[in-house]
Formats: sequence, C-alpha cells, structure tokens
Amino acid sequence: MTTYTHRALLLTLSAAAVATTLTTTAPMARAEAATAVPALSWRPCAEPGGLAGKECAELPVPLDYRDPDGPQLTLAVARVRSERPAARRGTLLMIAGGPGTSGVRRLEQKGEALRKEMAGAYDLVSFDPRGVGGSTTASCELDADDRQLVTLRSWPGPNGEIAENVARSRRIAAACGRHGGAVLRSITTANEVRDIDRLRQALGERKLSAWGVSYGTYVGAVYGQKYPQHTDRWVLDSSGDPDPSRLERGWLRNMSAAADDRFPDFAAWAADPARESQGLRLAQRAEDVRPMVLALAQSLDRKPKESTTVGVPLTGNRLRQALQSALYGNEDSFTQLARLIRAAQDSAARPVLPADLAQPLRNQDAAAVMATICNDVRWPRSVSAYKRAVTADRSRHPLTAGLPANVTACTFWKDVPTEQPTRITADGPSNILMVQNLRDPSTPYFGALKMRSALADRARLVTLDHGGHGAYLANGNACGDRTVTTFLTSGRRPQHDVSCAD
Repeated sequence: MTTYTHRALLLTLSAAAVATTLTTTAPMARAEAATAVPALSWRPCAEPGGLAGKECAELPVPLDYRDPDGPQLTLAVARVRSERPAARRGTLLMIAGGPGTSGVRRLEQKGEALRKEMAGAYDLVSFDPRGVGGSTTASCELDADDRQLVTLRSWPGPNGEIAENVARSRRIAAACGRHGGAVLRSITTANEVRDIDRLRQALGERKLSAWGVSYGTYVGAVYGQKYPQHTDRWVLDSSGDPDPSRLERGWLRNMSAAADDRFPDFAAWAADPARESQGLRLAQRAEDVRPMVLALAQSLDRKPKESTTVGVPLTGNRLRQALQSALYGNEDSFTQLARLIRAAQDSAARPVLPADLAQPLRNQDAAAVMATICNDVRWPRSVSAYKRAVTADRSRHPLTAGLPANVTACTFWKDVPTEQPTRITADGPSNILMVQNLRDPSTPYFGALKMRSALADRARLVTLDHGGHGAYLANGNACGDRTVTTFLTSGRRPQHDVSCAD
C-alpha cells in the first residue's frame, strides 16, 4: 500500500483525568511477566538508494498473551544504530499511525531526517504491527470491489442513502468472521502495546523513548499508562480524543469538523493568483472554492466521468475522498487535487486518479485496518440510528457528506471486544511532549485538547499554527521541530504549553 493510501486511511484519534486503567486482567499480567523474550538477530537490509545502515530482524510474539508459550506470530523490526556510540543514550521507537501503517516503511521515510536531528543520541527502531507489512498478516478474502478505498470507507450514496453501505458492511464483517481467524482477532491496540514491551525487552532496554504519530499517539499513550516505568522521553504527534467509550468510532466522527477546519487552507491556495500560471487557480475568491467543489461532486454523483483507469470512473465520492486525502498533506497534495478538479471540469479530459483511488487495497491491508478499529471497542448496532446520524452530519458538514457518522463493518462484527479499553489518566511520570497542528483534518485540535486534559501535568502541548496531518519533521515549522528535538536530545521541555507561529 502506498504512503498516500495510509494517509487516507488514517482515522483520527473527552477523556477526564480519572484514576483507573482497565486494560488487562490479573491472569493476563501474570502471563506477560512470566514470558521469556529471545534476543533479536539483526541482519543488514538497506535498500539501494535507501536508508543507509538499516538492519532488520524478526521478533516472535504470542498470538495470545494468556498463552505465552502457545502459537507465535512474527513482527518485522528495523533499526539504524547511533553513529556516535559515545553520545548514545538509548533507543527511540517510532510508533506508526493508521491503524495499518508499516513502521518499517516509516523508518525508511523519516529515518535520515530523524538521525540528523538526534545527532547520535539514539538507535532508531520501528516495527510492523501484527497484521501489517512484513509481520504475520491475516486476510478477510474480500472481493476487489469491497477493498476499494471509497467502499471500504462507508461513503453514503448521492442523497445520503446508506442501504448499500449496510449491505457491504454486513458482507465484510461476515467475510472477516469466516476467514480472519485467530490472527485477525488478535489485532488490537492492547496487543500492540504488549508487543512493544516485548520488543523493549528484546532490545535489552530498561526504558524506551518514543515518537508516536496519529493512531500511534494513542498506542503510545496506552503504553505510557500501562508501563509508565519503562517510558523515558515520550512524544505524541497529532493526537486525538482518547475517550475509552468511543475510540476509533469517535476519531472517525471527529473528521467532519476537522475537514471544515482545514479546507480554508486549500481554498486560499486554490484562489491565489500564483496558481494562474499553473492553470490551477480554481476561483477568483477563496470563498468560492467550497461551493464549486461541492457542486462538482454532486455533478459527478449524477454522471461519473471516465478516468484513465479502465473501469474506475471519477465519481462524486472519489472526488470527496481525494479531497480528504489532499487535506492531510501540503502544497504537493493541493496541486494533485487541483489537477484532478480541473480534469473533472474539462469535457475533453480524462482524469488521472490518485493511486489509492485507482486500485483496491491488498486483502491483508484491508484486514489490518478493519481489525483494529472493530476489535478495540464495541460499535452501536442500530442501523436506523446511523441513518439519522448521517442525515444530520452531512447537513452540518457537506465536505465529508456523512461518511464520519456512517455504518461500518464494525457494526456487524462477529467477535465483540474481549478487553476494556485503557483510560488515559494523569497517573504517571511527567515526561510527555505533545505536538499538534492547529488545523489537522484527521486528528483535530479539539480532540488533541481532550488528550491533553486527560494527561494533565504529565504532558506539555506544542501548538503549531499550521494545517495538515503530522507535525514534527513534517511541515518545516522550525519552532516546533526545535522544541521536539531539544526535548528528545536534552530532556528540556517547555514549562508550560506553547504555540509556534507558521
């Protein structure tokens, strides 16, 4: 799956600062404590033109931590070692987002920039969570049409109808129940956290530092709640609301308002006279871009436009998904979206679809995404309630057209969650630095404030006056990058929450 696809699949992360953690039973904790962890056997795995010095290994982890000596899964692990052993102070774990994103790939993408910032302070390590990439995977054996991004994600029909979404969600849930097996059932945040602690032990580290992004911030927060004694310097980049009664369902719902927060950045860019010479100026005034995009999507609802991908037309929902994906990124993403809009408006043109919209996801990738969001928390079952919610949400937030409030396969998931989600609280060391864009279309700022409130004095928040998803080493904000780097390399953290101008 492409990086662009992973960005598009990202689901955004009010927890009160109360004092209980409800993650595991005592037997589970005793089983974890008794498990012996083998050492990692590293081998060179740098790719031509890729991250120099990268090494890879495989880590066995229990399929079920209640049976630590039973069936094992394998996690793909990668690292680049500190180039200055005398300056090394430990291991920095990169926790990827998603759910369903490869940490090994993220290390490849961000490793060089991070290595430069850290100046030898850490070995840099990441891993593919169970179900992802080079780790043990599962499959629901879905038909290709059910693995298209705009069908796996429940975009309502042109007038807000959800009957097709309901039928597809039932079909996906049934297929995952038939084919996913024990591996699919084991893909949860709770198990990813246990896997991280097993990785810590295999690395021989008493404590880890970490940089978690998007969904990875929730994983990092849960780890910090369950294993606070093993956390060193903890960075949560692009956090969301950790309300344990909602989790992924709440993150999805937050995307309606989040898209509204971010869209004005695209509108200003698309109306800028500088776009004129590129043929990408979509309107004379920024306030005219939104109604133009909405009208174009509605036109494509009525009459899809043939694209350069045979059998895959540009529909209204594909345009809406392309918009949502573009809002995650920067000017390059805006350029790609503007070209798609221009081609859709040109009667003689055949639009070139973004890669994530032109082909279905791999079965394994679709399964990994669905498993985490469905296994973590119970979803409501009432179809009529979803229908009412879609109607209301698409009226308030037409850019997302009811998607964030819609039914999903989780509604009909065969296996209900077996563990209570973790409640993030103020209990634990004050060693967390949060960094957040003010206009994030996926993990909105108002959700990040819920995480900040839950952590209380354990955290400090760095707010960047910027749009897009992902803050550290992502958008060129020198103030934000400097603050995070200083914390990771020296331990110095702002005494209070701070803001960084763009």
